[in-house]
Amino acid sequence: MDFEDLVTALSPPPNRVGKSDGEHEHHLYEGAVMVAYAMHLLRTQDTQHVRVHPDGEHGKQFDFAAWLLRRNFIKISSVGTTSYGGTYRNATGQEITVNPKSGLGDVVAEVGNQVISAECKGGIINTRHSGQVSRLYKGLCETVGMLMATPSQGRQIAVVPFTEGTLRLAERLASRCALAGIEIALIGSRGEVRDVRPVSAAG
Repeated sequence: MDFEDLVTALSPPPNRVGKSDGEHEHHLYEGAVMVAYAMHLLRTQDTQHVRVHPDGEHGKQFDFAAWLLRRNFIKISSVGTTSYGGTYRNATGQEITVNPKSGLGDVVAEVGNQVISAECKGGIINTRHSGQVSRLYKGLCETVGMLMATPSQGRQIAVVPFTEGTLRLAERLASRCALAGIEIALIGSRGEVRDVRPVSAAG
């Protein structure tokens, strides 16, 4: 998948000037991670409907309605009180419901009799600022922790932005996460999904 409009480029605050690759910080907001993974599930799983559950802050950072419209998903019904809450459908009948409600899993799809539930975090993907790099690491740990605290109905996936740092951490976590039934997926700047699988023990 190749999306050119997931990343938001912003000038860094004074304390982070010179700490990113390039003049601007590239924010892959949590809302962007959610829709990228929702599109991935529609493309790779036997399902026609994916539910996305952002909170109010995600809606301020990322324009769900405009992004989905650019993918030819037309809003067919409304959910809740926000302007973007509702169900969106494309010409092939695929649907994404954006329901601003917490506690339901960030991205949820039903495939056959199994539920796929993903917890997502965003972050700045071109930063060398120690605090922001730490936030990326903590984001992965938080998504794994949230999934461990949630009864599993099927597949559980921790989804965070791809950076060299999150990849290294994901590779370290993958085997232990697998024992708990948790998968890890990393989202690239253009929506590409990299599944991080446990490395088989030699011998």
